[in-house]
Amino acid sequence: MLHREQIPDTMRTRWRRGRLNLAGDVVRWAWDRAQHVGAIGPTSRKAQAFGHFGDGSVICFPAETIVNEYAISIGMGTVIAPYVALSAGWGPGQMDLPDGLVTIGDRCLIGRGSSIIGHASIVIGDDVWTGKDVHITDMNHGYEDLDLPIGRQHQPAGPISIGSGSWLGHGSSVLPGSTIGAHCVIGAGSVVTGDIPDNSVAVGVPARVIRHFEPGEGWIPSASVLRLATART
Repeated sequence: MLHREQIPDTMRTRWRRGRLNLAGDVVRWAWDRAQHVGAIGPTSRKAQAFGHFGDGSVICFPAETIVNEYAISIGMGTVIAPYVALSAGWGPGQMDLPDGLVTIGDRCLIGRGSSIIGHASIVIGDDVWTGKDVHITDMNHGYEDLDLPIGRQHQPAGPISIGSGSWLGHGSSVLPGSTIGAHCVIGAGSVVTGDIPDNSVAVGVPARVIRHFEPGEGWIPSASVLRLATART
């Protein structure tokens, strides 16, 4: 039997790599199992706490934060990716919230790291998909009182509505009082602060419509884009 000092360096390196590979396999297997077991599906005990949790829907593990799920409604066939925050009301344990304060429709996909924070009303239609790190909130901080820290000031909540079939790009934000119509595209990094009509493409901070669908003509640039293009020529 060889003593440790008699084992060639190459053989020791192979053994070390073998142990590391085995450890990696175990860690990946355990994480895969944790994701499977930790996911929230319609038949799980956690899902029963929601106001509604549709068949075929799943909240992937790990979830970032889930607050007052009894006021949150999720439709059928919806996938909520890992590290998503879902919150209704001011804080855990608030018991006077209306049903469906935060409503997510059927067949939606909420991207990894996103947050949906509702105080008044957030209604997301069917087949709405988002990229990663999308932020949707119906309340913002105020700043008017100079004697009070901004973090302790709140503006009135403004309900949010996002129409069916829309897509919100990576890193976009939807702020209080905004309405996004059906079949809209919100460009990556955009900030929606008002109304985006049906069948529109909006980009920027704040988001502005750059294209819209016109029956009989198809998708055409918006008037503001045309004016800008004309001014540059």
